[in-house]
Amino acid sequence: MHQGDQGTQALLIGGRAGVGKSTLGWEISAQLQAAGVGHAFVEGDFLDQLHPAPDQDPDKSALTEANLTAIWRNYAAHGCRRLIYTNTVSVLEPDLIVRSLGGDVRVISVLLTASDEVARGRLAGREIGGQFGPHVERGARMASYLQRTAPESVLRVATDGRSVGGLAKSVIELTGWPADAA
Repeated sequence: MHQGDQGTQALLIGGRAGVGKSTLGWEISAQLQAAGVGHAFVEGDFLDQLHPAPDQDPDKSALTEANLTAIWRNYAAHGCRRLIYTNTVSVLEPDLIVRSLGGDVRVISVLLTASDEVARGRLAGREIGGQFGPHVERGARMASYLQRTAPESVLRVATDGRSVGGLAKSVIELTGWPADAA
């Protein structure tokens, strides 16, 4: 597998519910696999699925960090040096990711954006249980919060009207990862 010599690198993909983070992460992974580019993909939402939250960690960030550290230790032991990480607020938490990956990491942060209408339509196709309304409501608030709070160094990528394949190719190009991956 083509790893390159740039050390450990992390692509953080953040954005509101329904923007397409997970779908894009899977597509980027598929394109990198097709090009023979080594990497790991972690869906951050799975790292803190514990209820109730520990008293000493009410936002479960310490749990997320511990789980990502353990997972990355295993991936790194197999030679992995690239991580695709998706989570709503990942672009606001690069320090957590850097600590989890061992401290010397090149981070590329991408904030996906979508209109309220597009995000609502995507959520309607995905949410078949009781979480549709809460996701729409929280997603709109989170979109505004992320736009205001994410540093200028975070790359903003609009998803409205774009194909997943085309978006993945564009984001891979933003990483500077091997040209043959795109």
